[in-house]
Amino acid sequence: MAAFAGLPQIADRVRQFTVQVDSRGRGAGSGVIWSAEGAIITNAHVARGSGAQITLADGRRLRATLAARDPQLDLALLEINVHDLPAATVADSDPLRVGELVLAVGSPYGQPGTVTVGIIHAGETRRWIQSDVRLAPGNSGGPLADAQGRVVGINTMVVNRLGLAIPSNIVARFVARRGKPQRRLGVTVQPVNVPKFGLLVLEVERDGPAHRAGLHVGDVLTGAAGKAFEAPFDLALSLEAAGSRVLLDVLSGGTPTVCEVEFEPQPVGADVG
Repeated sequence: MAAFAGLPQIADRVRQFTVQVDSRGRGAGSGVIWSAEGAIITNAHVARGSGAQITLADGRRLRATLAARDPQLDLALLEINVHDLPAATVADSDPLRVGELVLAVGSPYGQPGTVTVGIIHAGETRRWIQSDVRLAPGNSGGPLADAQGRVVGINTMVVNRLGLAIPSNIVARFVARRGKPQRRLGVTVQPVNVPKFGLLVLEVERDGPAHRAGLHVGDVLTGAAGKAFEAPFDLALSLEAAGSRVLLDVLSGGTPTVCEVEFEPQPVGADVG
């Protein structure tokens, strides 16, 4: 029980850097204050517009601008014009072990500051952080923290009753590459389980590489070059490792197919979807 002794204080600390994100009527999610200068991390499927409204833990409601967004990683970086914010302490996600205590804070069903506790679970892949914390709509984009209140992941979805979070090291990589040219497909995707993991295409940019290759809204990306995707960021990693073309495994109308896509460098500062 010693691990739970300071849990109320740790939960309060995590609440301070957790925000509610409302993306122009497209539903509410959560976010993490990544820096005291106003940088906020959330999921790309939460921040789908050019801006969002942020509600801080102290009740302040502020407009945020979209600074960077990568639908392939399912991550977005928002900025608000406020300084001296209570920023998260970010921990290395690699040393996490099965059985470690973790907690999630977010706004499930519109209830901000809700805390759930669980442990890290074993699973088929170590690409996700898998835990038995109870997540619900509104938790997406919020923090998964360790027993010291340090952020180790960004909560994203639930599969087979386990909460899945994007590791903090992947998030840090996304933040660090801001402003650098990236290869792009021109799609917005959302993780789904059909029944295996896949990336549902929500939007296809007209005349972009995906559009020219024949991808459509409703298609599900399941892998690249015959290797199955296990997490949203696997698509981005596949593009980084590929040459000028990539072979995507796709479920189109429920039928497996292979789509050859040519992609191009992303202009500095633009969406990398």
